[in-house]
Amino acid sequence: MSVRIAIPEPTGIDPDYNGRSLPAYLAALQSAGAEAVVIPLDGPQESVAKLLAGVQGILLPGSRYDVDPQRYGEDPVPECSGPDPARAAVDELLLQDAFSLQKPILGICGGAQSLNVWRNGSLVQDLKTPVNHRPGREVAEAHPARIAPGSRLAQLVPEDDFAELQVNSSHHQAIRSVGDNLLVSAVSPQDGVIEAVELNSARHFVVGVQWHPERTYAQNGLSRAIFAAFVQAATEWKPREIEDSAAQS
Repeated sequence: MSVRIAIPEPTGIDPDYNGRSLPAYLAALQSAGAEAVVIPLDGPQESVAKLLAGVQGILLPGSRYDVDPQRYGEDPVPECSGPDPARAAVDELLLQDAFSLQKPILGICGGAQSLNVWRNGSLVQDLKTPVNHRPGREVAEAHPARIAPGSRLAQLVPEDDFAELQVNSSHHQAIRSVGDNLLVSAVSPQDGVIEAVELNSARHFVVGVQWHPERTYAQNGLSRAIFAAFVQAATEWKPREIEDSAAQS
């Protein structure tokens, strides 16, 4: 049986955006050997809980809406788009489940930002740097990213790609202060924008990347490696209560 990964609908407001963006995530998960379980944003909490009981990992996708700045103690600036309460509520349920049971988490773009805010971090509401962080969906190599040596992410980068790693980019916000027990694992070297974070834990796979590896899965080795590592971690995941009972026997 394939490992099952929960992924919420990207937005609860814009079905057209969901139709454009969701297929790439589903295709990447399928190519990596996983079955996607799409979590509707309009269902009751009980239905979400039942779906979560049957998955081994959580993928938080991007969104065209921003995390509500009030969640990290700020008023919205004019450039900040409106919040998506339905997506925020489901992200909360998925993150609670994943951290309680140590299920692997992969956050992508807005999903990485959601993860960071849930861990008590904050965001830059609107980037103003010399680097164009939102050149469009069709640009596969938007700017370089410097991976932190020794990080979980660094283990996935081919050695010959380390010096000149290029990522795509489609965001106007970014992580400002890093959330609790998260480490910066990649930055944009030209402006210092945080491009990836990961949990400071060898046992719990939690990675958030600001770029979109699902869009470049077919042509980019790192994109495939990120999904492969995530799916492998989900394949190896076991419920904590089973591990605890086995240790006591």
